[in-house]
Amino acid sequence: MVTPITTHTTTKGKQVLYWASTGFAAFALAAIGIANLLRVPAIVAGLVHLGYPAYLASILGAWKLLGSAAILSPGHPRLKEWAYAGMFFTLTGAALSHTISGDPVANILVPLVLLAFVMTSWALQSARQAVIASHATARQAA
Repeated sequence: MVTPITTHTTTKGKQVLYWASTGFAAFALAAIGIANLLRVPAIVAGLVHLGYPAYLASILGAWKLLGSAAILSPGHPRLKEWAYAGMFFTLTGAALSHTISGDPVANILVPLVLLAFVMTSWALQSARQAVIASHATARQAA
C-alpha cells in the first residue's frame, strides 16, 4: 500500500530543504566574504585575472557578509529579496566573467552551483513562512 503524502510531510520536507540550502548558501557566501575582506591573495589574484581592481574584494566581501546575514535573519522580507537579488547578480556575474575570460569549466560551475543553492533557498522561502504562520495560528488557537 502506498502511503499518501500529507501536506504536513510536504511542508516539513520543504522546510528542511529550505534550511539546508539557506544554511549552505549563507555559510559559503560568508566564508567567501571574509576571504574577500581579508584580501586573501588567491581572491585578489582571481579578481585581477578577470580584469577587476583589487579593491573590489572589499566591496564584494562586505556585500556577501551582509547578504548572508539578511537571508538568515527572521522577518525583513524586502531586505531578503534585495539580498537574494544581489547574490543572483554577483554569482551570475562571476560565472560570466570566468566564461568571457576563457577560464576552465570548473571555475564557471562553482558560482553556478552556489547559485543553485541560493535559488533553492529563495524559492522555498514561502514554505518557511507557511510553517511559521501555522505555528502562530496554532498558538493563537490554544
